[in-house]
Amino acid sequence: MFEICTGSVDSTRLARELADPACGGYATFEGWVRNHHEGRSVSGLEYEVYEPLAVKEGETVLAEALERFDINRAACIHAQGALDIGELAVWVGVSAPHRDAAFDACRYIIDQIKIRLPIWKKEFYVEGDSGWVNCEVCASKV
Repeated sequence: MFEICTGSVDSTRLARELADPACGGYATFEGWVRNHHEGRSVSGLEYEVYEPLAVKEGETVLAEALERFDINRAACIHAQGALDIGELAVWVGVSAPHRDAAFDACRYIIDQIKIRLPIWKKEFYVEGDSGWVNCEVCASKV
């Protein structure tokens, strides 16, 4: 259950889909648009996504988490397009029989999403200029 959405993320439906009577642990991660980065004031940002590959690789990451950790279900949704400060940009949810596996799988998923998916973030600064974030770092990990 990996999705790309336009605008702010709405995780309500996905969270409901993770409910499982066999699970006692449920962990989530929410990534919000913050108002600063590396000492600069941020007024908003925009995500560009190569959606076909992002969805395919996102599904692969979720499948890996299901294999690596003792979890029953996992989901992730990531925004594309313009977002304002405070909006939800990415959400990861995991349900598992026990909390440790839920936390570990949730961390694994968000870390892999940030490294492997073709999603680029452009920040807009209060001073009026903008810049792509960590593009050279992403390129060096390929």
